[in-house]
Amino acid sequence: MCSNTMIRTRRILGVRVDDADVSQTLAAVACALREGLPHQLITLNPEMLMHARRDSALRLCIEQAYLVVPDGVGLILAGWVLGQPLKQRVCGSDLVPLLCQMAAKQGWSVFLLGAGPGVAERAGRRLVKSFPALHLAGVYSGSPDPAEEEAIAALVRRASPDLLFVAYGVPAEEKWIARNLGRLQVPLAIGVGGALDFLAGVVPRAPKLMRNLGLEWLYRLCRQPWRWRRMLALPQFAALVFAEAASARLRCLRSSRP
Repeated sequence: MCSNTMIRTRRILGVRVDDADVSQTLAAVACALREGLPHQLITLNPEMLMHARRDSALRLCIEQAYLVVPDGVGLILAGWVLGQPLKQRVCGSDLVPLLCQMAAKQGWSVFLLGAGPGVAERAGRRLVKSFPALHLAGVYSGSPDPAEEEAIAALVRRASPDLLFVAYGVPAEEKWIARNLGRLQVPLAIGVGGALDFLAGVVPRAPKLMRNLGLEWLYRLCRQPWRWRRMLALPQFAALVFAEAASARLRCLRSSRP
């Protein structure tokens, strides 16, 4: 981590999350691009955190990443309950256009990888329309299949982007980036989940009021009922957070007794 970012690491249920707000995240990205070495940025939400607790490969990705930002109001609330405060939610779907706006100003190039057929292309056109100075180095749907990795890595290397956005879904995109980071030769790679679907207009985002209230998950569940199985992680996450907080409180009371 660049020394001038001053970002502290927290632990939520034993999993790493960095106490970075949006401005610190953008500063850390700029620092990574100045360094030019391969970096991975992860946007962590409660679902991914719960997955990491039972998936050692994903947990290793999180531990080794350059930056792990809190994407999910649940993490902000958990940090408060556990005495591990986090400044601000850094939403991955908001981070992508912010980084593209920054890239257009700084002259950085961007590559969009993943999502469904034609989605990355459509998202790319919309981004360039919003930020005409943006250099779109390439778009490709591809697949996280290990058999395709070498060909995709070669494609990305030829395009030589500064920023790579990968939309293969959690945890495939994080693992894919971690496996290929060295041979991609990209200064910064980020797993962006459904952000390209939102940008392309394939999937509508929740109204801003619902996003501000931390209810985007509810909107997505209503629009995509098949997500209910994934959402089961949320009550489990909340139960574990409150159990850990209660346990810590009990230990504190016991230690304070004469």
